[in-house]
Amino acid sequence: MHILIAPNAFKNSLTAYDAAQAIQKGIKLSILRCTTTCFPIADGGDGTAGLIIQQLKGTIVPVAVHDPLGKLISTSFGLIENGRTAVIEMADASGLRLLNANELNPLSANSFGTGELIKAALDTGVNKIIIAMGGSATVDGGTGILKALGIGFLDTHDAELVGIPASLPDLARVDISGLDKRLLACEIVVLCDVDNMLLGSRGAAVVFGPQKGADASTVGKLEQGLSKFAEITFKETGKDIASIKYGGTAGGASAGLYAYLNAKLVNGIDYFMELTGFNDALNRSTLVITGEGSIDEQTLQGKGPFGVANSAKLKGIPVIGLAGKIPLEPHEQLNRYFDVLLAIGNEPSDMPTALSRTEQNLIRVSKEIAEMLGMG
Repeated sequence: MHILIAPNAFKNSLTAYDAAQAIQKGIKLSILRCTTTCFPIADGGDGTAGLIIQQLKGTIVPVAVHDPLGKLISTSFGLIENGRTAVIEMADASGLRLLNANELNPLSANSFGTGELIKAALDTGVNKIIIAMGGSATVDGGTGILKALGIGFLDTHDAELVGIPASLPDLARVDISGLDKRLLACEIVVLCDVDNMLLGSRGAAVVFGPQKGADASTVGKLEQGLSKFAEITFKETGKDIASIKYGGTAGGASAGLYAYLNAKLVNGIDYFMELTGFNDALNRSTLVITGEGSIDEQTLQGKGPFGVANSAKLKGIPVIGLAGKIPLEPHEQLNRYFDVLLAIGNEPSDMPTALSRTEQNLIRVSKEIAEMLGMG
């Protein structure tokens, strides 16, 4: 038996790499005679770029950029494919994890630093840029990124808007004359970990604004700003960013890059698996173990474990899903992809305690799974 261990990150607890190592450790502690391959996966969320760079043996390029509130920080991006392609993690410049809880304010936070990463990548001579957009602290429609790349956002008096995204409702015109011309010859691919639209009840402001510090009033202001951005963008480009799938990713940054940089918006896990050669590892396997913090109905919307399970089922390979949280009742749709779903906790606990025990619980549950396989 050869087991492919392909978990996503367990949010706020373990990276995908560390989760894979914990599962492998549990299996090795058991009586089961088997071989294993660790292939941590990512779906465009925080940590995706690092895994791509690691899997493809890329190089790291350090750079200084501005964080979501304008503070200068040290970060990096990666180069793969002999330096022709840059891999950027939006969260490294514009991420939630860069801010303290009391600093979260999506009316003030902007994505300018991610634009600086793109400029730094262009300086190396790349002709393709892959951007993983999960984990951002921003709901600015990507205006910060675009501003860093030379685009101007003007009011009715042709004055530059100050304090975007709070000032986006005053947007009257977008000036693209200063756009960095190198982008015209550069392919931009955005890896999306959610399929939400830009606006509405499943939009960037309503769904993700509260996760980034927005109260009900702030959500309304963010929605108003994104609506105005969509309206002016349609007038300027003819592109209806309010209607595109994945447009709500990273506070609408995907929509902004689609409109003004001709970015290609793709399902993160599908692109990740193709780019990193996941199917080669899958073809050598007789069982797959995947997982993340929660496996539920949202998983079916293109999250990492779904991508893994779907690929495995197409090849007739059984799949075990491990998570901190799974549905209480059997879920017909999930059961089509996951042969077994297991919650890794073994006793009632509060969330901080559960998060702190993720590694320990993954080791224990994986050992128990392997022990049962070894007996049978």
